[in-house]
Amino acid sequence: MIRVALADDQHLIRAGFRSLLEAEPDLEVVGEAATGEEALALVRRERPDVVLMDIRMPDGDGLWATERIVADPALAGTRVVVVTTFELDEYVAQAIRAGASGFLVKDTEPVELIRAVRVVAAGDALLSPGVTKRLLERVASGLTQPPDASRLAHLTDREREVLTLVGQGLTNEEIGRELYLSPLTAKTHVSRIMGKLLARDRVQLVVVAYETGLVTPGRVAE
Repeated sequence: MIRVALADDQHLIRAGFRSLLEAEPDLEVVGEAATGEEALALVRRERPDVVLMDIRMPDGDGLWATERIVADPALAGTRVVVVTTFELDEYVAQAIRAGASGFLVKDTEPVELIRAVRVVAAGDALLSPGVTKRLLERVASGLTQPPDASRLAHLTDREREVLTLVGQGLTNEEIGRELYLSPLTAKTHVSRIMGKLLARDRVQLVVVAYETGLVTPGRVAE
């Protein structure tokens, strides 16, 4: 059973998400929060697998709560999915840096919401391909540090290839097809890269791909 917490200051949004999620036999909503402080308290109390986190909330917004969840070693098993809109572009890069494992837009299709929760609970990130690819372009504009390729010194040539494709928003299956590898081998490469770069998840690998210049705006896969 995947345990999910909902954090949004709009009751109707929470009720809609709860209705969709609880209709699935493998998903359970363990609590709701309307503020950042309530969200943090809820996560500390219930230790959910996934939190659907709104950004704009009173008493500590979603970014504030996400940073504290990710920074708490006791909550290492909890993944945060930020619920955003494309009108909130300025927050997306901040959310990635705060440690969010993925993103949803509030008008996402129900099937994508359900898939997103399952994907993130399984330890992956980068949710629906269409949303991801548009978001990655927008995130790139928020990563303003000059490229620093020295962080890739410990990666093999194959690992750099894989990281580039991760940064373009490809799944393990798509990486496998691109490099003529099995999905399992692609997943193994991704796991090794995460270990070498001390990355929490695939979202952080995307950040590294942009920050080191492996991927630049305009190179996100179609």
